[in-house]
Amino acid sequence: MALTYAIGDIHGSLHKLERLMARCEQHARGRPMSLVFLGDYIDRGPQSSGVVDFMLALQSRLADRVVALKGNHEAMLLSIIDGTGAASAPAWFMQGGAATLESYGVGHPSELPPPHVEWLRSLRLSFDDGRRFFVHAGVDPELPLDAQKESDLIWIREPFLSFGGDYGRLIVHGHTPLPSGEPDLRPNRLNIDTAAVFGGPLTAAVFDEARTEPIAYLQAD
Repeated sequence: MALTYAIGDIHGSLHKLERLMARCEQHARGRPMSLVFLGDYIDRGPQSSGVVDFMLALQSRLADRVVALKGNHEAMLLSIIDGTGAASAPAWFMQGGAATLESYGVGHPSELPPPHVEWLRSLRLSFDDGRRFFVHAGVDPELPLDAQKESDLIWIREPFLSFGGDYGRLIVHGHTPLPSGEPDLRPNRLNIDTAAVFGGPLTAAVFDEARTEPIAYLQAD
């Protein structure tokens, strides 16, 4: 039976990512597996460059078995590179962007390696496997899942976090750190941002084809 591993916000926590990926492969024990990353690979933590290198290598090895979604931190960085005005450099710095530049050894986002910037541009906004809807931040409860706005998919908190209705899918998301370090499973959503960059573990939720809810959680401190 194929397994899907959804991984929460990484934020430059390379060593936790490496340990978690090793645990996922050990857990799969040779069974078919796919990986869905919920975004926020960069900023705040010390190893953003290393995380992107890791992701590029992982996708090269596993190809379409890796789904990498965009988070608000990737969106902020790209808006600065593109000069769209969606995010200012000072605002990005306050959100951990300075740590990203330091990890690359550069002084401005325009100096980032082109392959890394191209990878950031390639990130998807969501992934629907028929049972779960994977996304960085959440969804607007007032809109169908196939009509969501990019800004909500990568930024929303309320009214999404308080909404108790049925989406027809389990929404699997990150973006809102959980100080407890434990995943938060509700009837209609699952938050797996267990605050890795703030000292919590990095979490993977494990899904199979037989049920909608996770069958296990794997974590790396």
